[in-house]
Amino acid sequence: MAVKKVYTKAERITREERRLKRNYKDIQKDKSAVVEGLIRRAAFMRATLEDMELDLDERGFVEMFAQGDQEPYERERPVARQYQQMNKNYQSIIKQLSDLLPKEPIKQKEDDGFESFVMARD
Repeated sequence: MAVKKVYTKAERITREERRLKRNYKDIQKDKSAVVEGLIRRAAFMRATLEDMELDLDERGFVEMFAQGDQEPYERERPVARQYQQMNKNYQSIIKQLSDLLPKEPIKQKEDDGFESFVMARD
């Protein structure tokens, strides 16, 4: 079985930026500055979310917490709340990027002759 290469966070960000830029290489020039900024933020967020996911998988979403003489209780880990907020923001950026893609024209269905045959039978 092949060993999967482990990339640093900076390498993962760069790879994600390249991946996203390929999708937006033909974007209009007036939108390119906006797209560039969104791509940078999205790439950073994706790499950070991956790191948070590893932490959450390893340590869970809750932790035992005690303050002073109180009985310990479970509470949400701060990283879990940060993960949820960043994931929401990441999805928002991806939606913004998707909305900037040119809309594909609706393809006209190719006439195979069947419809004209049926209509001619009337």
